Amino acid sequence: MKNIIITGTSRGIGFELALQFANAGHQVLAISRKIPQELVVHKNINCLSVDLANESDLVKVEDFLASKWKQLDAVIHNAGSLVNKPFEQLTQADFENVYKVNVFGVANLTRVCIPFLQKGSHVVTISSIGGVRGSLKFPGLAAYSSSKGAVIALSELLAEEYKEHGIAFNVLALGAVQTEMLEEAFPGYQAPISAEGMANYIFDFTLNGNKYFNGKVLEVSTTNP
Repeated sequence: MKNIIITGTSRGIGFELALQFANAGHQVLAISRKIPQELVVHKNINCLSVDLANESDLVKVEDFLASKWKQLDAVIHNAGSLVNKPFEQLTQADFENVYKVNVFGVANLTRVCIPFLQKGSHVVTISSIGGVRGSLKFPGLAAYSSSKGAVIALSELLAEEYKEHGIAFNVLALGAVQTEMLEEAFPGYQAPISAEGMANYIFDFTLNGNKYFNGKVLEVSTTNP
């Protein structure tokens, strides 16, 4: 049984991951702004309403870890913010809002978790194929894709900085997954894999991927995107 933090659990991949880990007997701390009742009633899930864009909100996570779990086995940075606008219409506020969740939220939560991560722990950051060098880029996603490139660099750096502690950091750069966020950004687009299907892969990778990888970016996509 492992203690696992998952962000972005109100819907989509994060919601499915929380249930998969909990149903498999692991203890889950589900972090999102909105909390689904289905997660609240599960005996293996603790829920915290946290806005990752607000650094002070992370005190709730730190207090929970210090008082309840004491140690942590895995973190899955799944929460994401996406804005789809032509570049000339993107404002600094648009960039800041996306980066607060996709980059600063990842960095700040990781910093809170570091003292509780044990040797053999695994930090998995969900990025996008759009953030990978040389991959196909899509108009309208300047803020989103650049933020996903930033967390790739961050994860690579942290893998080096904490390798002597035995903490692994890896990135999964996902292609299109049929989630509510995708539908909102690209109405009518049909992705080749469901949120539940992608959660199956991330579930296994979180538990086993650090045995084979550290500081790596794995592209998880059958198509572009």
